Formats: sequence, C-alpha cells, structure tokens
Amino acid sequence: MARHVDPKCRLCRREGVKLYLKGYRCETAKCSIAKRRGVPGGRMSKRVRKLSSYGIHFREKQKLKRFYGVFEKQFRNYYYKAERKEGNTGENLLILLERRLDNVLCHFGYGHSRSHARQVINHGHITVNGKKVDIPSFLVKQGDVIKPANKENDINMIKMNVEANKDRKQPSWLERDELDGRVLQLPNRDEVSIDIQEQLVVELCSK
Repeated sequence: MARHVDPKCRLCRREGVKLYLKGYRCETAKCSIAKRRGVPGGRMSKRVRKLSSYGIHFREKQKLKRFYGVFEKQFRNYYYKAERKEGNTGENLLILLERRLDNVLCHFGYGHSRSHARQVINHGHITVNGKKVDIPSFLVKQGDVIKPANKENDINMIKMNVEANKDRKQPSWLERDELDGRVLQLPNRDEVSIDIQEQLVVELCSK
C-alpha cells in the first residue's frame, strides 16, 4: 500500500494551511506553518509568488488529496464515481471522501489522525455491522454500526485513543456512545471537514 514517507509538516507548509496530518492536537509552538513562511527547499522571502490559474486549481486538488490521505489514481477513481452520480460533482466528491472509514474513525477519536486511523483499520481492530473490515477506503452507509473488535487488546487500545481525543468535536451525521459508533445519515456539504473550493478541483479534473 502506498503511503507518504516524507515529514508531514512539510506537506502542510507546501499547502500553506494546517492539514492536521499528525492529528488535531498539533497546535504547538513547533508548527511549521506558524514558524516560517515559504515552501520546503525554497528561499525565505517576503515576496509571495503569484500562482497561475492552473497553479491555483492544482494546489486545491493537492490540498484535498493530502487532507484525506489519497493518491492520484485513487483520487481519480473517486472523481469518476462522483461524476456519474446525480447532483453536483464537487459535492459528491467531498461526500465520498468524507465517508471513508479512516475519516470516520478519526472523527470518532478511534485514531489520533487519519493516518493513525488507517493503521488501526489495517491491523484488524475495527468491525462494521459485526464484520471485521481492514480496508481504510471502505465507504460507510447510513445505519452502519462501527465498533472495536471483540478482543480485549482491541477494546483497550480504542479506549485509550478515545480518551486522548475526548475533546474532539463530532459532526452531526455521526454518533458515538462509549466505544460504539453509528452513522446516523450521510454527510452534506456543510459538514465536510476541510475548507476547500471543490469547483476548482472539478474544473481541473474535467480537463
């Protein structure tokens, strides 16, 4: 399985916004966004390079991919799937990404970040509707019940993660009671986790 091996803070610096790739508790004095300007490997300068029209579209797409932790081929598959669905393609794309199991686990606090949630899923610690699921890209549906596996080690590990992330705010389309999570409904555009201009992404992908 492909994964990012470069420093995660470098990705945030490149996009110029906090992507919370180390989790939502990375608000520290060491944050690369707060410490310095510029892109990795570039000269520090007060001048900000003006992006071309293509550059603006491309950076929005990269920001979206990095936030949810997907690579180009997988992202393209999401786009084609969103394009075939009824309604606005951009909103369909965001909702598909938001429905990923690793993203849902991150909302529940089962993982400190989306990458940590992917690790939890890959190791077989999670069940959906009573069946073990080890695919981070699994798309949840309305009514799905998400729990840790019945092994004591799985329950204890998830319990520790939930306690560490107890201050995390959950979206209204999800509900967690102790260690049991439920998908109340599918998310809408207003409940998407990231601030993104999805129309720019659609315009780039449609070319």
